[in-house]
Amino acid sequence: MDFFSLGGVILDLLKTVVAFWNDKIGLVFEMLGQSPTSFKDGGPWKVISDLEPTFVAVGSSLVVLFFVIGFCSESIDVKEEMRFETILRMLMRVGIAEWLVSNNVTIMKAFFSTAGNLVNVITGTKFKKMKIPQDMQDVISNLGFGESLIMMILAVIISLVIIVCGFMLIYTVYFRFLKILVLVPYGAIAFSTTAGNRMVSHTATTYARHFLSVVFEAVTMALAIVVCNAFLNAGLPTFTSDYADWTKALMYMCELTFGITLTVGSVKGAQSLTSKALGL
Repeated sequence: MDFFSLGGVILDLLKTVVAFWNDKIGLVFEMLGQSPTSFKDGGPWKVISDLEPTFVAVGSSLVVLFFVIGFCSESIDVKEEMRFETILRMLMRVGIAEWLVSNNVTIMKAFFSTAGNLVNVITGTKFKKMKIPQDMQDVISNLGFGESLIMMILAVIISLVIIVCGFMLIYTVYFRFLKILVLVPYGAIAFSTTAGNRMVSHTATTYARHFLSVVFEAVTMALAIVVCNAFLNAGLPTFTSDYADWTKALMYMCELTFGITLTVGSVKGAQSLTSKALGL
């Protein structure tokens, strides 16, 4: 081993950024398993809870308006339409709409719990922290001075990329909570449209689909992280055994960077993937 080799320094730097990444992944899993009602000790949710009665009052008022719009658009002859089954159907539609407006938050909380439980199952039984394989640690530690100098520059760049990716991951998860919290109050208004005809009630369907895609986005995020970490823990392909040690180190560091950026990209696109997978 070269006395002036920087392999040990490179390895320590990589271990540090890998530990940083694992720490951020642990924080992300903890947040994904949380319900928005308990996020940040419930402070943001309290703001939404205080505003919710206002939106429910507006939604309850709109139920009557959308019912009249739906009735007028569907009725050609009022006398012909005033049959028992027609009146019963209208009353049921108004009752369902009012129930959805009044209990929309309770329904949403049930979906929050379901998504959180799925995330906890995925992260609790399938996740393995990322680590540098022992054979790669030996390769990096025994690099010569010339190779290790080049690798040191590359390791610094890679470390910066991993740190940025870690914070981007946290930002994406925080933004998901923001989307959910902003969406919740609009539920009362969106569900009030179910009192109208099919054209009007399409608003409630669109809202419900978007809401579900945002909620279950957490499950897709957890799956993406678990799968990408499995890629990283698998090490280099077997055909790399014919390459020189410094080439192996170079390929590993590039694969490490690629895997982490792939993880961030998968997490950022989780909502779109969820929508397509569930037909939302």
